[in-house]
Amino acid sequence: MTNFYTKKTIEHFRNPHNYGEIAQPDGKGDAGNIVCGDVMSLYIKVAKNKSGQEIIKEIKFKTYGCAAAIATSSVITDLAKGKTIAEALKISKADIIETLKGLPPIKIHCSLLAIDALSEAIYQFLIKKKRPIPSELQQKHERIVKSKQAIKERYHQWLSKK
Repeated sequence: MTNFYTKKTIEHFRNPHNYGEIAQPDGKGDAGNIVCGDVMSLYIKVAKNKSGQEIIKEIKFKTYGCAAAIATSSVITDLAKGKTIAEALKISKADIIETLKGLPPIKIHCSLLAIDALSEAIYQFLIKKKRPIPSELQQKHERIVKSKQAIKERYHQWLSKK
């Protein structure tokens, strides 16, 4: 395992930052991957900073998955905390991978799941506050909804074969 993952990835896996749930979050995002089975839930609380801008004041996650899934969840919470909604939406897989000092190619999808979970939490926050949804975020949300539906259908197919 130590040759497969960077020391930074192992550090975030063993001691994840911001692990847990937020009671009554302003937004909650769920993301999953049907192939690997990783599932992430990300919770945000939004508040105004001293300049009056809305920022992600508190962020937590719960992830069921491999070391990379847990590490990327931990990293995205670090990267998003204190950022405005617009800044948080700009976090990329490259930002996550750079923070972890690399990820094996087969595990890059974990960084995308973390981004999806954050995007969904922001989407839910904007819906709750009746705010406009940026078109790119709307498209991402629609893709995530389709993915969740596919997971649900596969799960029901699997159950019916038992």
